[in-house]
Amino acid sequence: GAELGCKEALLSLGDHPEERHPEMRETLRELGFESTPEYVAAMSRLVLEETGLLPHTNCGTLDYDEMAAIAPWNASMGIMLESASLRLHEPGGPHHGTVTKRPEQRIATLETAAELGVAMTTGVLIGIGETANERVDALLAIRDVQERSGNVQEVIVQNFRAKAATRMRAAPEPSALDMLRTLAVARLLLGPEMNIQAPPNLQSDGYETYLLCGINDWGGVSPLTKDFINPEAAWPDTDRLHDLTREAGYELRERTALYPSHVLDGGWARSHAVASRLAELTDDEGYVKPELERWN
Repeated sequence: GAELGCKEALLSLGDHPEERHPEMRETLRELGFESTPEYVAAMSRLVLEETGLLPHTNCGTLDYDEMAAIAPWNASMGIMLESASLRLHEPGGPHHGTVTKRPEQRIATLETAAELGVAMTTGVLIGIGETANERVDALLAIRDVQERSGNVQEVIVQNFRAKAATRMRAAPEPSALDMLRTLAVARLLLGPEMNIQAPPNLQSDGYETYLLCGINDWGGVSPLTKDFINPEAAWPDTDRLHDLTREAGYELRERTALYPSHVLDGGWARSHAVASRLAELTDDEGYVKPELERWN
């Protein structure tokens, strides 16, 4: 990844899988670890020290000690709120039985991150059975966290994609118009300063219209790996992204896993190792130095 010009390594995985799968706990012990967060902390450090890539970890809900172990080796971290609706946890709902998807647990993780000074990415997943009002409730819950804690650097609005061999394999996916409406509402509710991202690979055509409805970030686009969360959705060509962004009247710049405003603030790096790498990669505006951008 580093050889191809990548700046970030995304570590995204399930929430404490060893608690549900005994074979995972056995594998961790064979590797010398007692828990997934302990393993992730070690791998984050290894990635940073061996490759220079800046880790960004999303491994579900974390307590204070777990996050404190991972944070020093990450430029930022993330956990999707997905929804603030308790109705979706009722029998037959998409979140039934998924205790760690309960909104209060996810919000608690965001607040734990704030205690540790960790910049966080969060977001909503639309099209999983929530109502329009519940979608607004989720965005307002994120706004409330930001107003209290100030550590939300980015909000993702992600459209649901049906997957084979899952409970929701036959569920309808949200339309392009639904995405546009939600992005516009997100911008209105979250204000002009919040960074709003929508993944371009989850909309096969017309994703450039997202730029007209409030987004200011495309998220990560890998030249090496597929989108392991949505493997059926190919990444767009970065040259095309560059051209579409310019046609909409904007300049496409590359950033690190820590947003430019947070880079410039100087207080968000949780270790000297992360701060040093950010200094090597970024310019005086907090973006990746132009000569290091992948499309140069």
